[in-house]
Amino acid sequence: MHADIISDFVVSPNVTKVDGKVFTFTSLRSLVGAKPPTAFTASKVSVAEFPALNGQCFLCSFTISNRYLNLGDMFVFSKGLVHYQYNNDPNNLAVAVSAFGSASAGTVLIPSTLFITGIDSGILAKAFKTDVGTIEKLKAGLGPKA
Repeated sequence: MHADIISDFVVSPNVTKVDGKVFTFTSLRSLVGAKPPTAFTASKVSVAEFPALNGQCFLCSFTISNRYLNLGDMFVFSKGLVHYQYNNDPNNLAVAVSAFGSASAGTVLIPSTLFITGIDSGILAKAFKTDVGTIEKLKAGLGPKA
């Protein structure tokens, strides 16, 4: 029996105020660059078996506050949450690993389903909390190539 990504989360201590901190895990930072312990009582897991972010990444979702992640951090996006992430450090590579709650994750690529389907730019601007000019630039970059 597999865990359900929707119902098997620990509930926030304050259910009336759930923000990005609830979904962020930063405790692996202390392991970055540390020597492995000489005595270990649990199964040893390295970055190869359980990778976390390598570098720095900015996360943005449209219902949870934005977060900056650093080396060793992890973040859990709720199923179906529209979000994006990017490396805001042009001098260093960032590596992120994704895992889904199902072998058939049903990833939906937002650009092709939103920005080239004829949805009014004003509606998209309101939905993504930006301006019509930004939406038009996105549409222009994603439209059919001549």
